[in-house]
Amino acid sequence: MSLHSTALNLVSLAEGAEHGGNHESLNPYVTGGGALLALLLLLWVTTRFNRDR
Repeated sequence: MSLHSTALNLVSLAEGAEHGGNHESLNPYVTGGGALLALLLLLWVTTRFNRDR
């Protein structure tokens, strides 16, 4: 499979998406807020285990 045919396949696959891949129930603010909360929780847990530094 050549690079050109792979690129053509990817372009045709991307153009076939009807709604851009977003689901109606997915709110970007809730998704981003949940990800931020999860990362802050992981940061808090990591700093609790590194008290010796």
